[in-house]
Amino acid sequence: MKILAIDTSNQVMSVALMDGARLIVERIVNVKRNHSIQLMPAIEGMMKEADWKPKELTRIVVAKGPGSYTGIRIGVTVAKALAFSLNVELVGVSSLEVLAANGAQIPDSYCVPIFDARRGNIYTGIYQYKGYRLVQIEKDTHVSAEQWGQYLKHLNGPIQLLGEDRLMHTELFEKYCGDKLIELPSGLHYPRASVLAERGRCLEPENVHLFEPEYLKLAEAEQNWMEAHPNFEKGGGWIEKL
Repeated sequence: MKILAIDTSNQVMSVALMDGARLIVERIVNVKRNHSIQLMPAIEGMMKEADWKPKELTRIVVAKGPGSYTGIRIGVTVAKALAFSLNVELVGVSSLEVLAANGAQIPDSYCVPIFDARRGNIYTGIYQYKGYRLVQIEKDTHVSAEQWGQYLKHLNGPIQLLGEDRLMHTELFEKYCGDKLIELPSGLHYPRASVLAERGRCLEPENVHLFEPEYLKLAEAEQNWMEAHPNFEKGGGWIEKL
């Protein structure tokens, strides 16, 4: 199975080519540039480097969110377009799950991925290794960092915070979790498309036309409009209502 994995859901852009469980090429870029400009040239360059033809791909795996609205849309749009045009399988994986899978397999510890969601909020969840299998303990959520710190303090076991954005709330998490926190090597705090490919390798393919990102919360513009129109009838796209 030849897999193209795409993650543009946050500042880090990562793309990988996997042949089954074997990594062929992986590219990780952690600079503030427009993923819409970088992504296709990166894919094209990696395909040439691997000497793969587009028609040889059998599956595309994409990080479906949460994270940056713009980043998620770019990755999902490209993944859907390629899957449709090449007639190959499409699979989506939680962006948080991909980051959590970087966690060390420490007995009884929890892998807690952190993405900044602005205004003191974060995207997060709780995962844990059961043997060699990563299991989701708490579903992905959008919550204030303060509330999450209070929740984490009740966990009975070591806590691995994952993601660069954890540093934005260092004092808060140290306040609530203290000695429970495990410091991991810096390289483990970046989402990797090779991990994404591995997570999506055995999942059931999804309907390309019905596939949608998972934002976990309304876009800021949509939220502001909803607050200004409290009597707005829910259901259907807000843009369509306008």
